[in-house]
Amino acid sequence: MVALRGKEIDAFLARPDQGRPIILLYGPDAGLVRERAEALLASAVDDPSDPFSLVRLDGDELSAEPSRLVDEALTIPLFGGRRAIRVRAGSRNFAGGIDALAETPLKDCRIVIEAGELRAESPLRKSCERAKTAVAIACYPDTERDLAKLIDDELKLSSLRIAQDARAVLMTLLGGDRQASRNELRKLTLYAHGKGEVTLDDVMAVVADASELKIDPIVDGAFAGNPSVVETEFAKAMVAGLYPGVIISAAQRQAAWLHKSAVAIAEGTPSSAVLDGGFPRLHFSRKTNVETALRNFDAARLMLVIDQLATAALEMRKQAALAAVIAQRALLSIAVNAKRRG
Repeated sequence: MVALRGKEIDAFLARPDQGRPIILLYGPDAGLVRERAEALLASAVDDPSDPFSLVRLDGDELSAEPSRLVDEALTIPLFGGRRAIRVRAGSRNFAGGIDALAETPLKDCRIVIEAGELRAESPLRKSCERAKTAVAIACYPDTERDLAKLIDDELKLSSLRIAQDARAVLMTLLGGDRQASRNELRKLTLYAHGKGEVTLDDVMAVVADASELKIDPIVDGAFAGNPSVVETEFAKAMVAGLYPGVIISAAQRQAAWLHKSAVAIAEGTPSSAVLDGGFPRLHFSRKTNVETALRNFDAARLMLVIDQLATAALEMRKQAALAAVIAQRALLSIAVNAKRRG
């Protein structure tokens, strides 16, 4: 069984095993799947833009004729050179093609398969983990350690440092989709070019504007009890390409902050002191919605919401293809139930 973990993945990506030319990349982080696929394909052929060198196949189309994968893999390029096949897996099964290639040594041909979340019993995943010529690599959202390394790597390329408070806030704004995180970091380094150090103002001006300002209306609408706002703003965020997991993470942070605030208010702290305190400082445009949220929810009900969001986050990880549906359903449920008592 070949399913790589941790440092094994980094080692394989740095120097792919020529004896395992079939590589399955799967998981809920579509950006990481895509980033790893592109790196593997770039090192497999001399010119990824050459259609004779890089063949693109659709997994659902392959399901009707899995033998086509075998034919493509064994095709000798007309003008010689190395060759690669990029397969985008869909909902249909083409594992038969992998099984047929399991014992076949491939010369100068790499097959990279991109998929969403796959259960352990998935035919495609089982075939790749079982085959001697294949390897399966899971792609999950970045951990705190992964994000820290990603930030350091991107800043190092631009000879930039980052202030501690800026790093702390930046960490909360990234994650969920590797490619989206990397794109935000590259915008940040371009914005801070020549300054030497990235400050909190830089982060708030660039990254916060690109993510939080799309997320805040959704999260605030949910806790304030405005389902129509949630529905409208969530749709806009999806069109803008925002990963739904980032929205749920923001909702979890907001629920935790509201719970802490509700406890403080119940113990006698003035609500004005709660709203004006904390870091980062609450933007004035959100104050009315947050006040409404604190009237809607007491600490006990917020604990239930925290559990509800944790369940949604887990389900999104298990069913990546339904992530947007699961996220929207959880947020609309919070909005609809916000003004109910008991």
